[in-house]
Amino acid sequence: MQYEPISVFDMLKIGVGPSSSHTLGPWRAAERFLAFLKQQGQLDQVVRLKVLLYGSLAKTGVGHGTDIAVQLGLCGYDPVTFDVEKIDSTIADIREAKQLVLGGSHPVAFDPEQDIEFLFSETLPYHSNGLTFLATLENGNNIAKTYYSIGGGFVKEEGEETVLNNNVLLPFPIDDADDLLRWCIKTGLPISDIVAENEQAWRGEKETSEGLTKIWEAMRDCIYRGCHKTGVLPGGLNVRRRAAALNKKLIGNASYNSYEEWIALIRNGGSSFRYTLDWVSCFALAVNEENASFGRVVTAPTNGSAGVIPAVLHYFIIFCADDPEAGNRERIHKFLMTAAEIGSIFKKESTISAAMGGCQAEIGVSSSMAAAALTEGLGGSQKQAMMAAEIAMEHHLGMTCDPIGGLVQVPCIERNTMGAIKAITASQLALQSTPDFARVSLDDVIKTMWDTAQDMNFKYKETADGGLAVHVPLSLPEC
Repeated sequence: MQYEPISVFDMLKIGVGPSSSHTLGPWRAAERFLAFLKQQGQLDQVVRLKVLLYGSLAKTGVGHGTDIAVQLGLCGYDPVTFDVEKIDSTIADIREAKQLVLGGSHPVAFDPEQDIEFLFSETLPYHSNGLTFLATLENGNNIAKTYYSIGGGFVKEEGEETVLNNNVLLPFPIDDADDLLRWCIKTGLPISDIVAENEQAWRGEKETSEGLTKIWEAMRDCIYRGCHKTGVLPGGLNVRRRAAALNKKLIGNASYNSYEEWIALIRNGGSSFRYTLDWVSCFALAVNEENASFGRVVTAPTNGSAGVIPAVLHYFIIFCADDPEAGNRERIHKFLMTAAEIGSIFKKESTISAAMGGCQAEIGVSSSMAAAALTEGLGGSQKQAMMAAEIAMEHHLGMTCDPIGGLVQVPCIERNTMGAIKAITASQLALQSTPDFARVSLDDVIKTMWDTAQDMNFKYKETADGGLAVHVPLSLPEC
């Protein structure tokens, strides 16, 4: 296995919905192409641009906003900071003018209808999510660059051999779950502290803390927005938002003016099983309804599974706290670091791309991440945290990715509620168990997930060619 250090901020990224593989990844690929043109001093010489989308990017690209993402990326906009309320108007301007401003400085003729090609029947050999940028220069020369969106917003250029951050030397290098457990036993540190020590190889403790706070705030704000927005999701399926109605039903006539007041009301409502279950579902629905609406979410580890970790984290700070102050930043940061580490192991040993592994690679991984983080947060041992991660994934094995109409809506939104509930159940099972007697290890289940991914039929890997996508008569014609 090639050495691949992965930071918390590689696994948890602030971005724009609806898909990390089909939206954020292509957006980042466009940014890399821009950077190449600038480095070569050729950006101002471009007179023509074309974008070719292959495989899964072609089959579900419209539903996932791949065409929108590459246009915004080519204009030089940053998915972390770009005002999501301006997406529609910006794309409309490009379409009407048949021109985009490359890198924000160089106008180039560009007709999205003609210059973005969806090659539905062609798939590049390295990965299903492939895209090529073709640029024609003033002197007639052509430049072609191919990139792969390999899951979770990660992008790799064709022929690129180097691995992310492979020049970073970590005090606790981790390639698999056995490595993580060995370091935990040797040092006596919980998973989150191992991660915190490794993060110092990239940046100072203060910078890491500030970054984690930004991740938390993005998750928090996404849930709050999603629980208060009504209407129909874009894309043509006419899926109605449910989180706001559920929130209103659970809160009743109580009034509040801020997130903090809202959380206090939820906490004061009790902790019965049905009440808690409804809120966890509400939180997860809220995030993925925002994601489906091109809202700002945190990729965790993907956009399609972005609701699981925030939902379980809110369950932790609202319903598992002995006092109202238990939801402090330090505990939240530890939760996020533990979750990210589990996700990074899945990425190294298997995949976090539904186009490669089906939905087990997204909802399954996010559930596993959340289960481990919750278990540590509730006082579980390192072995119990990893046992929880194993249990959560074991019961997502084989889950297909079959989005109706190529949209991250049905069944994706509800699957986040299921992933969150499974994470909580897995945590409870692990906390009541003795890991030394477990027959299946986390590494065993990750390897099984990868074997299952390789055996899975291509039509169940985010192509909208199988499953619900073909049996429910709501698919969009372009998908």
